[in-house]
Order: sequence, then C-alpha cells, then structure tokens
Amino acid sequence: MKDYIEKRVLEVAKYIIESKSTIRKTAKVFGVSKSTIHKDMTERLPKLNPQIAHEAKSVLELNKAERHIRGGRATKLKYKSL
Repeated sequence: MKDYIEKRVLEVAKYIIESKSTIRKTAKVFGVSKSTIHKDMTERLPKLNPQIAHEAKSVLELNKAERHIRGGRATKLKYKSL
C-alpha cells in the first residue's frame, strides 16, 4: 500500500472516531467517494491498525443503526418547510 493511502486511512479513521461522522460526511470532508471511505475502513484499516479499526467500526455500526431515524427527521423537516 502506498504511503499517501496509509496516511489517508489513518486520518479518516481518526476523524470518524473523534467526530462520530457518517461515511457521506467524511467523504465530503476528505474529497473522496463514499466507496473509497468504505473500502478504507473495512479492508485497509484492519491491516494497518486493528485497534483503531475496531473503534471506527463501532462508530460506523452506530451510524448505520440510527440512519432510519435521521432519514425520517430529514423528511419531516422537508415537508414542514413546504
């Protein structure tokens, strides 16, 4: 793996853990695709640092469990503003 990829993977993991950010928000911040962030967190990070990978995975699982709530809230706000 190239050095800049390793650096990005660790930076992204640190950002996700600290900010409890979703994949989409993280992708926007780092200027890469959602697929890249997902691949970084699920395939590359466990090879680089398993402990950080476990922490990041916990955050991403929590976000996944809550996504239906965020979607409902967004829909409610959309129709409330109309």
